[in-house]
Amino acid sequence: MTTDDPGRPAPRTAPVQAPTTAYEPPAEPADRSADASAQSPAAPPDAVTCRALHYAFGETKAVDGVDLSVRPGEVFGLLGPNGAGKTTAIRCITTLLPVPAGMVRVFGHDAARERMAVRRLLGYVPQQLSADAGLTGRENVELFARVFDVSRRERAARVAQALEAVNLTEAANRLAKTYSGGMIRRLELAQALVSAPRLLMLDEPTIGLDPIARTTVWEHINAVRAATGMTVLVTTHYMDEAEQYCDRVALMHRGRIRALGTPNELRSALRARRARAALAPTAPHTSPASPPFPSTPRPSPAAPAPTPPFSSSAPSPSTPPSTPPSTTLSSPPSSDAEPTLEDVFRDVAGSGLDEQSGDFRDVRSTRRTASRVG
Repeated sequence: MTTDDPGRPAPRTAPVQAPTTAYEPPAEPADRSADASAQSPAAPPDAVTCRALHYAFGETKAVDGVDLSVRPGEVFGLLGPNGAGKTTAIRCITTLLPVPAGMVRVFGHDAARERMAVRRLLGYVPQQLSADAGLTGRENVELFARVFDVSRRERAARVAQALEAVNLTEAANRLAKTYSGGMIRRLELAQALVSAPRLLMLDEPTIGLDPIARTTVWEHINAVRAATGMTVLVTTHYMDEAEQYCDRVALMHRGRIRALGTPNELRSALRARRARAALAPTAPHTSPASPPFPSTPRPSPAAPAPTPPFSSSAPSPSTPPSTPPSTTLSSPPSSDAEPTLEDVFRDVAGSGLDEQSGDFRDVRSTRRTASRVG
């Protein structure tokens, strides 16, 4: 027995168990990560994500490397002068313009690879009028319900809900051509809402409307948003609308995002820039009293200015008296003044006219829309 006790089975047992105990510690972090992922689910994707978005019409870059994220449930305003690229960016997000894969995502769906999935999540009110004047309000909304593939079983109820949401139930059976401008825009809003979208995209929704009609449209937008939690992405030229209704805004100029934040953040940033500019030492420059046209000779104070022939020395009644050049120049805004969102807009886009701001078709389309709803 003593010769058999120190046999081979005893030495084999220790080496076999050692790898088992040595393998367990690496497995524990994996189990912890699995448990953590199960306990804390991944954050929901952004409503809209754009990464290095670009789009060109021939040699003209309409959108030039836009990075943008719109959070679920917020009202996001996209501001900028005509020709800044806002409508082109909107059309890329709505899949109306093709973009490469990975540039645009809507609630996690790739706009290039999952176009139909993205479209089912959207409601879109374009800048151009989309309502048919020859149809009644109800027929217009029913048409969009079929386009968005609302099931026949739910269609009538969805149409009625959309019309009620914009307060058009009583006028639903009238021809759209009898509607006022504000009613037409509310009808288009109903068309976009009939599919119960998670993302509502509005391109200049209140263009050409009077202040009361603009307020009414926004009241209905906010009421639907409060009831459904949908996300709203809007482009507008009305700074008061953006300041009052948007949670965050992005200022776009010449195809790029130049500023991004809440209206308060953008105003505070401009105020800080003005304060720094007021404290910074200024380089020697020409006196503001210098004439606006240096090439024009100024008469010497010792000698009277020459009088042109066939004219009296007295100024003509139709000619306003000359004023010192210093009074014709506007002083820069005070750093103590509270800037507005319009001031931020001018600071980003400049106060002059942009020769690349849109084209003839953009101007014609905008005027046609404004005239039809005005």
